[in-house]
Amino acid sequence: MKKILAGVAITGAIALALTGCASDGTGDGGDELITVGFAQTGSESGWRSANTESMKEAFSKDNGFDLIFNAADNKQEAQIAAVRSFINQGVDAIVIAPITVDGWDDVLTEAKDAGIPVILEDRTVSASDDLYASWVGLDFEKEGHTAGEWAAANADGSNLVVLEGTTGSAPALDRAAGFNSAIEGSSINLLDSQTGDFTRDGGKKVMEGFLQKYGSEINLLFAHNDDMGLGALDAITAAGLTPGEDIKIVTIDAVHDGMQALADGKFNYIVECNPLLGEKVAELVKAVLAGEEVDKTTIVPDGAFTQEDAIELLPTRPY
Repeated sequence: MKKILAGVAITGAIALALTGCASDGTGDGGDELITVGFAQTGSESGWRSANTESMKEAFSKDNGFDLIFNAADNKQEAQIAAVRSFINQGVDAIVIAPITVDGWDDVLTEAKDAGIPVILEDRTVSASDDLYASWVGLDFEKEGHTAGEWAAANADGSNLVVLEGTTGSAPALDRAAGFNSAIEGSSINLLDSQTGDFTRDGGKKVMEGFLQKYGSEINLLFAHNDDMGLGALDAITAAGLTPGEDIKIVTIDAVHDGMQALADGKFNYIVECNPLLGEKVAELVKAVLAGEEVDKTTIVPDGAFTQEDAIELLPTRPY
């Protein structure tokens, strides 16, 4: 695994909050809080809400941080503007959950020139890896491949529609690649694939269009996340079809509402994408600022669940 030596001194700058999540964060000597700007994608899904909560808990004052939080409403230009604001405020470190893969070179270069280390969280970017200190997240391609393996084994010969995530985002690109590689050689027939932008409303609207166009020809749905799959449930039911029976559904995330749908037999299989990344990201920020050697890439392991698993795990599920 590629490693870097991050020798960056803590600036001790005190930042003004973009959303009211930060505080004055002053202190003396070793008690001074580490000011971190976090540029989140938005609040498009239950997964994202759980991820945001994990980050806020990890970057609390009790843990030695002063967090400046910004959610970009899934608009990259707003997210880049937030990062530039963090740079101008002189934060100690910046954490980004990039909305899309491309378009980050300039602002990451600005952060590097300012001596502010950047940690990527959840999603990746296409920019040179010398522009950020580390990335922590999930293996999106493996998630898609696991979903595709289930489909090939349990729904071969089906007519498939796909609800894609945000166009140009790492999870949408990688999950599609993984799923497609797993079903290659099967007799699954792809009818259509469109973006639902990772939202419940988007999933419902796109699924309504699929059903109007293809009707009962559809008997398999792959949704890049639970929320789009949950939106699709409403469209499927309204069309007089039974989700989980007439149309088999495989999704990715394993948030509470998705796991409930799986337990109820409306979903057939869920691949996990663990949103609880905050603690690991906070550890990396402290290590980078202390000049420690850190891994360039940290992948958090995922699982996958059947209906029986969901019934067993739901009572103690943390998200």
